Amino acid sequence: MEFLVRQLNRMPADEESRRLREELRPRERQVARQLRDAGILRRLWRVPGTQHAIGLYEAEDATVLHDALSSLPMFPWLEIEIQPLAVHPQERGAPPGPAAGSGTAG
Repeated sequence: MEFLVRQLNRMPADEESRRLREELRPRERQVARQLRDAGILRRLWRVPGTQHAIGLYEAEDATVLHDALSSLPMFPWLEIEIQPLAVHPQERGAPPGPAAGSGTAG
């Protein structure tokens, strides 16, 4: 099952939190790599000019997704919004990947 996950890091901006954030970043990257290797984290984007990230995750169910997200070292400070995704009728039976001729019609 695929999930669209929006994340906002709410860690305070004080000096102690900045030090902790720098400590946690390498661990956060390592866990994200492990989630990618496991096929759970499929894509990850940064929303320009914000602290938001948007990810495409794939997990057996919501419990597996929760376990993956809660394994992130910065999880205690993340505000997370999850949207389960269903296949659109137009996509049923379509080959995976970008659709041929996916530009705008003129």
